Amino acid sequence: MSAASSRVVTRFAPSPTGFLHIGGARTALFNWLYARGRDGQFLLRIEDTDRARSTPEATEAILKGLSWLGLDHDGEVISQFERADRHAEVAQELLEKGAAYKCFSTQEEIEAFREAARADGRSTLFQSPWRDADPSSQPDLPYVVRLKTPQDGETVINDEVQGTVRIRNDQLDDMVLLRSDGTPVYMLAVVVDDHDMGVTHVIRGDDHLNNAARQMGIYTAMGWDLPVYAHIPLIHGPDGKKLSKRHGALGADEYQKMGYPAAGMRNYLARLGWSHGDDEFFTDDQAIEWFDLNGIGKSPARFDFKKLENLCGQHIAVAEDAALLQEIEAFLDANGREPLSAEQRDGLLRGMYSLKERAKSFPELLEKAEFILASRPISPDEKAQKALDTVSRGILVKLTPHLQNASWTREELEAAMNRFCEEQGTKFGKLAAPLRAALAGRSVTPSVFDMMLVLGREESLSRIQDQAADGRA
Repeated sequence: MSAASSRVVTRFAPSPTGFLHIGGARTALFNWLYARGRDGQFLLRIEDTDRARSTPEATEAILKGLSWLGLDHDGEVISQFERADRHAEVAQELLEKGAAYKCFSTQEEIEAFREAARADGRSTLFQSPWRDADPSSQPDLPYVVRLKTPQDGETVINDEVQGTVRIRNDQLDDMVLLRSDGTPVYMLAVVVDDHDMGVTHVIRGDDHLNNAARQMGIYTAMGWDLPVYAHIPLIHGPDGKKLSKRHGALGADEYQKMGYPAAGMRNYLARLGWSHGDDEFFTDDQAIEWFDLNGIGKSPARFDFKKLENLCGQHIAVAEDAALLQEIEAFLDANGREPLSAEQRDGLLRGMYSLKERAKSFPELLEKAEFILASRPISPDEKAQKALDTVSRGILVKLTPHLQNASWTREELEAAMNRFCEEQGTKFGKLAAPLRAALAGRSVTPSVFDMMLVLGREESLSRIQDQAADGRA
């Protein structure tokens, strides 16, 4: 059975040398969407063969980043390093098949070969004199194991994104499989792991395209089915250059700390280099149903913070209140901020309907929620303080009896306010500013009526009376 016709299995295989890069997060997302849309499996492998740079902290950061993005994987997390014996076993099998050979050339000999090639204007691709040597002539010295790469013809990669890519075999070297200390190289480990894990589709960055040509040699020599390849373009910054620190945040964890909802990030990253008609905003279910490799473009995608914020705002607006509260609490925790009290949690849930609209991130939402999070006595900020001059405080004094006698419904509160404005010969706008300042201590808030309904009669009147007290002469 060929790989393409079996159950779809994709994988994400990061190196644990740092945070989950936003480009890696998109690669993981594409693999997740492709597998989930086909009742397949999405596997996770940590490529921790570089022992000097791999750290448990980086592995934990990657797992946390995937968890925040909601990209669940199937089965146990695979450690590439722990499979070193299996990788070496395959190298030995290739030796026995005659598809690989022991190379005793030293680094000095290899460098001398290259210098001579440069001087003669020839290719500096190393050609080992041990490729076809008689085994009986092998010395008792350290050696590497190299793959016998075909020297004629070409390697053809049928890529789902890049199309047909042809690489002449005389441009490929006899790749090292095992180092002189017997440890396997990354290029061998990747192929063995993908085969053993049953990976049918290798979806990864196009910086691995040349690796595919070299890795295919191992598949062919072992008689293994090739996976379907899809090499996706990298993400660039707004200036068209490769995404780097100068463009802003690079790690998925940074986006969580900035307060972007995971659903908005998934939507934006899916749309970054992949399209489904003109659709910009879509749900996870739609993305899973629609995602296909032929929708991925060949050109690098440009990261656009305005588009990200716009999509995040739309996702906040339609999110379930309880789910939104849970994410807000995770955002606070990620930033080392105080957890919400039970009273604040209840208040946020009651008021979420008035906070979600036009908030593009959790900091924006929490700024609007200050009236819920604050407790008496409210300390108005500088802008709000200007709305609480002597005249305005006097208006609050006169307003209080009207509110005390009103039923605490939106209709009744609006009617009571309108009657009061008519009596005072003023417009509601003149009344709204001091009310905002009294209720929230801020000048930008949800509507006065929403705040009063969320806070309730007793708390609302107490806050108004606190500020009105200074207006009594």
